[in-house]
Amino acid sequence: MATPNKDPTGNLELKTKATVTFSSNPVSPPDSTWKFHNKECNNTGSKEGSTPEGGSSGSDPSSCQKVEGITWFQTLIHLLKGNTGTGLLGLPLAVKNAGLLIGPLSLLLIGVVAVHCMGILVKCAHHLCHKLQKPFLDYGDAVMYGLQTSPSSWLQNHALWGRHVVVFFLILTQLGFCSVYFVFLADNLKQVIEAVNTTTTNCYSNETVTLTPSIDSRLYMLSFLPFLVLLVFIRNLRILSVFSMLANISMFVSLVVIYQHIVQSVPDPKNLPLVAEWKTYPLFFGTTLFAFESIGVVLPIENKMKKKDHFLVILYGGMTMIILLYISLACLGYLKFGAAIQASITLNLPNCWLFHSVKLLYSFGIFITYALQFYVPAEIIIPSAVSRVPKKWNLVVDLSVRTGLVCVTCALAILIPRLDLVLALVGSMSSSALAMIIPPLLEIVIYYSEGMSPITIVTDILISFLGFSGSVVGTYQALYELAQPSVSPTFSNLTSAFVQ
Repeated sequence: MATPNKDPTGNLELKTKATVTFSSNPVSPPDSTWKFHNKECNNTGSKEGSTPEGGSSGSDPSSCQKVEGITWFQTLIHLLKGNTGTGLLGLPLAVKNAGLLIGPLSLLLIGVVAVHCMGILVKCAHHLCHKLQKPFLDYGDAVMYGLQTSPSSWLQNHALWGRHVVVFFLILTQLGFCSVYFVFLADNLKQVIEAVNTTTTNCYSNETVTLTPSIDSRLYMLSFLPFLVLLVFIRNLRILSVFSMLANISMFVSLVVIYQHIVQSVPDPKNLPLVAEWKTYPLFFGTTLFAFESIGVVLPIENKMKKKDHFLVILYGGMTMIILLYISLACLGYLKFGAAIQASITLNLPNCWLFHSVKLLYSFGIFITYALQFYVPAEIIIPSAVSRVPKKWNLVVDLSVRTGLVCVTCALAILIPRLDLVLALVGSMSSSALAMIIPPLLEIVIYYSEGMSPITIVTDILISFLGFSGSVVGTYQALYELAQPSVSPTFSNLTSAFVQ
């Protein structure tokens, strides 16, 4: 068993108070951070044996494994929750950007590759835990220790930068999600308020509606700002978990009603293109990766299982369900609304109180989820800021940093008030690195000196190249579209759903 003074990688530990492994996905509470994980260990009497960074401190590597783990069913629920959010609702537009034939096929391919990369990360973490006698490694730890144990001296000397890269992309991704939530909340609330005077109880009427004068969506974003600032002041994870449960229920009910609507009276798809223009395909890639980027939650969930040997089976089974959910909603949504499909399928729902309730319910879930997504970058950035000031100023600095970060995400949303493009931009710029680029390269770094088949090496290189290419082209296309003159959104969605 390794002791503290013999740990070859001990000099690489980052002195942060929180791990960086929380998911990008919207509803799963970040109770898997090391700050919270250590609290659970302390509650069971295991107050020694693990560092906040996830490494061993020289005692029994399994000390923190004594916490009563979650069941396979709870693990499955966490996976399903972590993949249900704004990205899911944007997939119908993503299929439009790829085509009715190419879209579902590409969605299936990217889904399989993303899940394969999740499996790679779990395998690499297990290998390093066994090799270094660590009880648990988060994403950043796995990359750092993988580089440290590689045969290349250059990689060993720059191992800490591997963790820095993961931390950077995680912060970028999480704050990007928070910006997306501002745009989503503003777009949905704007549509509900502007149509409120003509909203009826008849969800199947062909009557054309007259909207009230339009207010810029950015004003709605500003109206959410003070409420979200107050929300992120809640620092207790257990309180956030209660709100998370309410968010999960509201979003699940909303999805059931949305499915019930889009499966009825699907129009003839003969006028929909099987293959879309090539210039819109990069936007499909970014939006899809935004939806699938839940790789950060995989290792924390696996670490909390009672029977960890079953995790890969649950991972592949659960993600198969997610892929089927994504493909079905994306295809049915595009078939239902055709060329009129918007950045979120909720914006295409009919103008009646039932579907306005769906928009408000889902928006409530996203509103609560903001605090959960915000938790990770806050717990990475705030400890560093607080450590630089006298103790009496700790609370002031903590709340100030939280307020500043929320204002940053609001400012980014105001600068990019188009939900479809911000989804694609975040997915291409940051999610691709975490989901597709880094895991295959990590596998090569860890296993190359131990013997890898040429097929595995070539496959890993191709996956990373695909992720990198998609990231560059997707980011460029999203920025190019943002530079074009803005087109005011139309409200044909309010009646197009009824025209058969």
